[in-house]
Amino acid sequence: MLSGWWSYLASWLPTFPGLAWGGGLVDSLLQGLVGACAVSILCTLMKIYLYIKCLNDPDGQQQKEALRRQRLFAQQLHLLVLTGTFTAVGSRVAALVVLEFSLRAVSAILSLDKGAPSSQLYLLCQYSLGCGISCSLSYLQEGAPHRTWNLLLSVGLAALLTHYAWRASRHVFSMYELHCKERYCGLCLFLLATWHGIPRLLCNALKVTFVVADLAAIALINRDFLTTSEAVRFWTPLTICYTLLVIYMQEEQRLNPTEQMAYQTVFVRMGGLLILLMTVGRWLDIASILVSLVGELWCLVRAGAMLEVCRKQDYAERSPRSAPRRPPRHGEAQDPPTSRTATAS
Repeated sequence: MLSGWWSYLASWLPTFPGLAWGGGLVDSLLQGLVGACAVSILCTLMKIYLYIKCLNDPDGQQQKEALRRQRLFAQQLHLLVLTGTFTAVGSRVAALVVLEFSLRAVSAILSLDKGAPSSQLYLLCQYSLGCGISCSLSYLQEGAPHRTWNLLLSVGLAALLTHYAWRASRHVFSMYELHCKERYCGLCLFLLATWHGIPRLLCNALKVTFVVADLAAIALINRDFLTTSEAVRFWTPLTICYTLLVIYMQEEQRLNPTEQMAYQTVFVRMGGLLILLMTVGRWLDIASILVSLVGELWCLVRAGAMLEVCRKQDYAERSPRSAPRRPPRHGEAQDPPTSRTATAS
């Protein structure tokens, strides 16, 4: 009786891309919540790493205070907004966002001299990480007999990890300096010895996450095509246009790594994806693009202080340092102070 009334009511409700009213809506909401928790954990660990790094830098006191300003309400609001965003975005657009970031990440890593990812890349992947988690869960749980219960277990684990990450960050921001001097807090002593390894831990976790997400994204996109010609007609312009776009935007970001350039990159990428989907996609995908644009901008706004710290630290690490001068040999005249200053500058 109730199912009949719900089916009749759901037939009058508006349809949104990527979710359906009823059980599909609950599953989409749970998937979005897991993705939002993953983004929150990533941001929290990066904030702890940058905070400790600023403590060890004599010139990083102002940056340390900028990172220290946080409120529990802001974190909860961030989690709520991301949950709604990942729930509303369609699986087709989420899969394309994941593939686009994977291409962008590979291009960024190959463009560096030593192949080490920039610290900004961990923050720029926030929205793509959430989309990747949603795509992976949607593909892996498709057709499962107890899908909702499995997603509830995933939400419970993600919420537990998020809670402990928030708790650790509040403790570090308030007591880390004191506890490191007193040498009696286990968490602070553990971070004192291992904080350098946080980027490596995040890098390994993101590699596994995006490999699984890329495979799930390709499978989710290809299932909409009935023939091989339709798939080729979709993938060919998408691959060519996005490869050129990523290379161009990567070079612009490297030459002008500013906050304005980060926002400009988001608009250009989403605009290119919008044009492609208007050509070979569906009208419902356009609404998902707008939702994705809001999600990307929201993640950038929330990570603004951390991105600024990363830009300054990356610039300081990549700036050329003067080579150490050897002491003059016996009988050699030393350079005058003005020459040393000019050579060093």
